[in-house]
Amino acid sequence: MDNLANLRQEYKKHQLTEELAHSEPLKQFAVWFQEAMNSGVAEPNAFILATVSENGTPEARVMLLKGVDNGGFVFFTNYESDKAKDLADFPVATMCFLWLGLERQVRISGPVHKVTREESEQYFHSRPRESQIGAWVSPQSQPIPSRDFIEKRLQETMQKFQDKEIIPLPSNWGGYRLVPVEIEFWQGRPNRLHDRLLYSEHEDGRWEITRLAP
Repeated sequence: MDNLANLRQEYKKHQLTEELAHSEPLKQFAVWFQEAMNSGVAEPNAFILATVSENGTPEARVMLLKGVDNGGFVFFTNYESDKAKDLADFPVATMCFLWLGLERQVRISGPVHKVTREESEQYFHSRPRESQIGAWVSPQSQPIPSRDFIEKRLQETMQKFQDKEIIPLPSNWGGYRLVPVEIEFWQGRPNRLHDRLLYSEHEDGRWEITRLAP
């Protein structure tokens, strides 16, 4: 730990200019995400989700992106989890993707809404059967007495659904869609003089691109 201050990494793989960037942020995100997948970045859809708790403190955790469309960025969770409670009180959030292999970061901020139950069901039934059962097993974010508690619930739930071909969607599980109003693309550059392009949405739906100082 004594050597933390001496850790250095020089960024010089890519650049991000206004001429290279797409005028639409979702299309720019699609380009970078595809490059992250092609480069072999581990879990390219992993991101940090930052929310605000009921007492005003910031909270953050790692999530997995499960969809992007014209409406925004989609992820799924337990509706009784801490993050869901945060979003019920303050329905805004920031997502942060970090692709170290490409020396890139993307931050996305905006309001968050639940997706329709139909969307949640479609994704839920695309998951492995074990993951579907897991959604029924875990009282996410709640204190539990031991690992044995959750293992016992798993066995009970597997028995419950052993004769069912289709596992129903739990009422307390589903998706959210973050609707972006700001998206910042960060590209590491030499001498810590990084490229930062901020896309901000106007009321008429147009996106303005602003270069930020590194």
